[in-house]
Amino acid sequence: MTMVADAKEPFKPLAILVAAILLPGSGHLLLGYAQRALMFLFFMAVFGWVGIRLLPDASFFARHSGAILIYGFCVLDAYKIARIQHEKWRFARRQEITPPAA
Repeated sequence: MTMVADAKEPFKPLAILVAAILLPGSGHLLLGYAQRALMFLFFMAVFGWVGIRLLPDASFFARHSGAILIYGFCVLDAYKIARIQHEKWRFARRQEITPPAA
């Protein structure tokens, strides 16, 4: 057995998507990107704070639109990374299992 067969299967992309939707940054943490998770949380807090300070009498969505936008990017980014990691793992495993053509 080679290294790919011994490698642990990465998280399923759907599980990462659910985790990222439930708690911002958790998808990146599960994937091992702690710095990226903290970056997204920082910018969510900054844009949320700026929105509250600039638009105190606006609707909830208008006040928090910057934070909601960053939250959406965070979810999409975590899912994209999980999907790429899982497909790389599947491809490497398939290459290992399939015998070479004679």
